[in-house]
Amino acid sequence: QVQVVESGGDLVQAGGSLSLSCTASGLTFADYTMGWFRQASGKEREGVSCISWSGDDTYYADSVKGRFTISRDNAKNTLYLQMNSLKPEDTAMYYCAASPYFSSAYCRSARGFDYWGQGTQVTVSS
Repeated sequence: QVQVVESGGDLVQAGGSLSLSCTASGLTFADYTMGWFRQASGKEREGVSCISWSGDDTYYADSVKGRFTISRDNAKNTLYLQMNSLKPEDTAMYYCAASPYFSSAYCRSARGFDYWGQGTQVTVSS
């Protein structure tokens, strides 16, 4: 049984930083592209950042480029998202997901991801 669990969400002031983590079990973590997605209240889920199994390929949404950094540790089955210079518009539920493919288009649209976590809430106050 595959389990994906996010952690690290919190309330933070604008301009602050936060680090999210995601652990996955029940699958061969190193075989999967991993991604971070978010869904704000009343909006559709969007791709934030994705990373290929090797870490060689990454995708970032334009809205987070230069502020967020995705990374992974295959030995620990863990995915990370370092978020700096946070803005109120970053407020959302953040989800972690796994896909057998790497595609910027898939990441952008949150398609092609088979396994999803329950999410962790990030709230940025102005």
